[in-house]
Amino acid sequence: MSYAVWVVMDPIEHIKPAKDSTFAMLLEAQRRGLDVRYVEPGGLSIRDGVARARVAPLQVTDRAADWFSLGDYQDVPFSHGQVVLMRKDPPVDAEFIHDTHILSMAEQQGALVVNAPAALRDFNEKLAAQLFPQCCTPTLVTRQRAELKAFVKQHGRAVLKPLDGMGGRSIFQANADDPNLNVILETLAGDTSHLVMAQKYVPEIVDGDKRILIVGGEVVPYCLARIPQGDEFRGNLAAGGRGEGRPLSDRDRWIAAEVGPFLKARHVLFAGLDVIGDYLTEVNITSPTCIRELDAQFDLNIAGTLFDAIDTRMKSA
Repeated sequence: MSYAVWVVMDPIEHIKPAKDSTFAMLLEAQRRGLDVRYVEPGGLSIRDGVARARVAPLQVTDRAADWFSLGDYQDVPFSHGQVVLMRKDPPVDAEFIHDTHILSMAEQQGALVVNAPAALRDFNEKLAAQLFPQCCTPTLVTRQRAELKAFVKQHGRAVLKPLDGMGGRSIFQANADDPNLNVILETLAGDTSHLVMAQKYVPEIVDGDKRILIVGGEVVPYCLARIPQGDEFRGNLAAGGRGEGRPLSDRDRWIAAEVGPFLKARHVLFAGLDVIGDYLTEVNITSPTCIRELDAQFDLNIAGTLFDAIDTRMKSA
């Protein structure tokens, strides 16, 4: 079927095409002959109660240079027959939230937004994992530094992180006897002004932080293990981790089966679960990555699977 695909993303000129999952989606949309449009950064608006966007025709080419071209921008209202890929990276700050409100109006005007704006607002990627405590390592979320310190002492070793980071930024590992623990907690929590997540350290991080993709509620049968390098304990690719594709384990599939139906019921068509060892650590729904790496290693077309799910939604709309 035919429909328009509008993409809300960070500036396309700054992406790395060989690794960018949004770019994989755009290539697939173009391969299917769909009308692809790029939303100008900051281009969402409301005029007289109607949600609109400044969009330009977009063509993409799978190469390392000159990978896109744009036509002229026009200010156009959202309507039926449009699929909007909401692919802006975190942080999920006030401007991001405001954009999701505009996209909720776009839904009311008939557009299909992937992922659903209400889900993007409601499910912080770190907190969302706590909806599935049966899948998680012991975890504490609090502003109280004394409670966090007691948690680290109880478990001997913990990972401490803010709730709004991405790419491994501002994540600390600390032992109970770490002389810097007080400073770490002051840095993260401030004067009880910021929520901090503490998770019991999972030693299997040395084997990789696994990214498991869920498309239309169904799990992709392979994950990308992001393996820390050198003296780095973080596996994030943005922190220098090495990506290694692997088949899912039985435990990985069980975790995906616990989370997948919940996401599907909330119109989250594309999500990334982060799993270390046997434990779920995050549920990523803003702009999950790793499509291109898994496609290349296992001859997949994950974006194709996503657009099959989108086609199903559009036919039932």
